[in-house]
Amino acid sequence: MKILVLNCGSSSIKYALYNMDDKSVMTSGGAERVGLDGGFVKVKLANGEKKQVMHDIPEHTEGVKFIFSLLTDPEIGVIKDLSEIDAVGHRMVHGGEKFNKSVVLTDEVLKVFEECSDLAPLHNPANLKGVNAVSELMPNLPQVGVFDTAFHQTMPAKAYMYAIPYELYEQYGIRRYGFHGTSHRYVSKRVCDFLGVNPEDKKVITCHIGNGGSIAAVDGGKCVDTTMGLTPLEGVMMGTRSGDIDGGAVSFIQKKLNLDADGISNLLNKKSGVQGITGISSDMREVEAAEKAGNERAILAMEMYNYRIKKYIGAYAAAMNGCDIIVFTAGVGENQAGMRADVCKGMEWMGVKIDEAKNATIHGEEAVISAPDSKVTVVVVPTDEELMIATDTMNLL
Repeated sequence: MKILVLNCGSSSIKYALYNMDDKSVMTSGGAERVGLDGGFVKVKLANGEKKQVMHDIPEHTEGVKFIFSLLTDPEIGVIKDLSEIDAVGHRMVHGGEKFNKSVVLTDEVLKVFEECSDLAPLHNPANLKGVNAVSELMPNLPQVGVFDTAFHQTMPAKAYMYAIPYELYEQYGIRRYGFHGTSHRYVSKRVCDFLGVNPEDKKVITCHIGNGGSIAAVDGGKCVDTTMGLTPLEGVMMGTRSGDIDGGAVSFIQKKLNLDADGISNLLNKKSGVQGITGISSDMREVEAAEKAGNERAILAMEMYNYRIKKYIGAYAAAMNGCDIIVFTAGVGENQAGMRADVCKGMEWMGVKIDEAKNATIHGEEAVISAPDSKVTVVVVPTDEELMIATDTMNLL
């Protein structure tokens, strides 16, 4: 069974074609600058070879159409005919309270999904464009939606409700939803498979730390709390997002800088976080290099960044009455040994003891990085959201 995974953003389209017989990636890539001048598609072949193909992509339908043409291209294609594709799985960002699991996309489902667009005005319409593009090009091809928010729908009300007038929840659905759910679901299950333990009796804290970051408390295989909220802004400090901030500070900044709602949202989402503190970059590799060079603001940013991750791990251990496993995943979590070491340092009180020598050698591979006598097992698990989407799509069909 061959399944195409699509992740349509506002100005990009990421894709991967899986052969689900052995769960191998036949090809993958991404279209960039959708709707802008200078569009192109990066293609990665199964043998690791990379190519960049220039092509103007005025909108998503043209982008999906061009990706389809690359899949069957005589030189870099991996299939002879589009009929070899059995289904398409889509990353769908915000399912609100409507979706607690992946679903086959029907007209009725898409109508409900469209109603969630005001909760994710940048992402959901782009996701929908991807679905419509496939429908236009291959109207009989089955499509499945896998929602970023679905895994977190097991949170209890005490965890997802905000302490604001209850009517705002009833009328507008204002509550914590959480994101990166497909990643948290994948790594929380994968780490138990990797360790050979039963997820139903384990308390796991998953740390998805990339340019965007979130942490989840997973008790018995179910999410009971997570750091992101109504939007992906809440929680830990991120590349360009502020993470947690006093609501009073938001209105204070808004008045001082004379910003409207879009202006304050742009400041908190795109000009804050590591970028805002350092003034250097949102790329943690550059910030880490500046930190090692003695840059004071880079040092401060790293201390803030790691401290907030540590604080949430401690909070979730308390919320679950213990912790058996801590998982680090995503770009920073998988590759930045210094961050992992600093986060775990000083957590001996909850049984965390890291193997510093082992940790320093791990970059983007599955590995236990805790010491043999650590009461909590600390593990690096590379995330694979695309495989999770492909697996859900296969299982549903």
